[in-house]
Amino acid sequence: MKLIMALGADHAGRELKKAVKARLEELGWAVVDFGVADEVEKADYPTVADAVAQAVEDGRCRFGTLVCGTGVGMAMAANRRRGVRAANCTSEYMARLSRAHNDANVLTLGERVVGTGLALSILEAFLAAEFEGGRHQRRVELMS
Repeated sequence: MKLIMALGADHAGRELKKAVKARLEELGWAVVDFGVADEVEKADYPTVADAVAQAVEDGRCRFGTLVCGTGVGMAMAANRRRGVRAANCTSEYMARLSRAHNDANVLTLGERVVGTGLALSILEAFLAAEFEGGRHQRRVELMS
């Protein structure tokens, strides 16, 4: 599958989203940016999360990354979409296991929770991990 990432943030995640976008492009990913872009623009996180989750749900994008103040609201909003498994990760370990065991396809990050360096390490761990399937497949299917 082509490396396309849906990316979005509300106003509380705007700065971290810029760093995430730059790193994704360095890694060779095409990025579909769902905002927020303008320095004064406010955004309701459920609206941004839904746009990113829809792009993942319908297959336009392989993964999604969402950023808000904590990552929690974005995860809750994105998980409303069928087939979307958003994981709010605060460590590389959580990111690896969210992919390996839960087949997460959306990563959420909190700009007010993790610094830029850690956030980029979390992103890279998320992208590097593969779903293990096996005993985890049945559990993922139970969520559908």
